[in-house]
Amino acid sequence: MKRIFDIIFSSTALVLFSPFFLLICIFILFSGKGGIFFRQVRVGRGNQDFKIFKFRTMKADSEKSGQLTVGMKDNRITRVGYYLRKFKMDEVPQLINVLMGDMSIVGPRPEVRKYVDLYNKEQMRVLSVRPGITDFASLKYFKENEVLGKSSNPEKTYIEEVMPEKLNLNLEYIKNPSLLVDLKVILLTVLKVFSSH
Repeated sequence: MKRIFDIIFSSTALVLFSPFFLLICIFILFSGKGGIFFRQVRVGRGNQDFKIFKFRTMKADSEKSGQLTVGMKDNRITRVGYYLRKFKMDEVPQLINVLMGDMSIVGPRPEVRKYVDLYNKEQMRVLSVRPGITDFASLKYFKENEVLGKSSNPEKTYIEEVMPEKLNLNLEYIKNPSLLVDLKVILLTVLKVFSSH
């Protein structure tokens, strides 16, 4: 049932909003060197790697200087990218990942291998389900970049504080998954996007 919902939701959204997405693509093309999409290897269900789709919001080769984005004033972020991140529009291309079967609309956000390698046995359970575009952890840490931007050691703060709390929320979610809970998360995410600006 969840997979059917994911296919219907993602395909419908991609068709309905395609004119808007095309406009975003044009803006990105004029924002500097680099492609429209940012592809990054993440860890999905069954501990398998896959490449996630995002609209490019940073200058070319920015990932070489670190995988964490610290604050919205990170000088690697393009002007267009600032607004895409602000309204979470950079995440929208992940609907393609949902349609392909790599992800779900709702589920634990997929991490890069570097951080998954730090999971303990219990935390590895989040890899038993498809990762998602949004989840309860995303709602709690909606402005995660700003939180990390206030830390004197963002990497340490993420590993020791943020990541464990996000994993705890995800472990709670996978205990009793349901379509009703997923619809609640989707609604709360939409409300969060429009109410936080």
